[in-house]
Amino acid sequence: MVDDNVDTRLLTKMFLNNFGYEVDSAGSADEALVRFNPTLHCLVLTDNSMEGMTGREMAYIIKLRSPSTPVVMCTGNPPHDCSSVDVVIKKPTYLLAIKDAIDKLLVGGQTAD
Repeated sequence: MVDDNVDTRLLTKMFLNNFGYEVDSAGSADEALVRFNPTLHCLVLTDNSMEGMTGREMAYIIKLRSPSTPVVMCTGNPPHDCSSVDVVIKKPTYLLAIKDAIDKLLVGGQTAD
C-alpha cells in the first residue's frame, strides 16, 4: 500500500487486514521501491498523485522488476498512460471495491475496470 496520505494508508491497511491480507505500507513511491520484494509482495496498491515520483512512474519500475506483480491504482487523478497498471479505481470509492479488485487479481488472475 503506497499513499502519501497517512489516514488513507492506515484505514486501508486495517480494512484489508480484517480480510486476512498482510499489508506493508509506504508513504512514498521512493520508500516503496526500496522495500519492494516480489517474493514477499504479491500485489502493489498505490495512489497516483504523490510528492516526488507518481504512482504511475512507480508502477512502471515495479513492472520492470517483476512483470507478473499486479498493480492496483486507487486515485482521483488517473494517469493518461495506464499501461503499467492492472486496475484503476477512481476515487472517491468504497474500500470494498479495492478489496474486490485485489481478490480478483490474486485469486483469478483477472483484471477489473
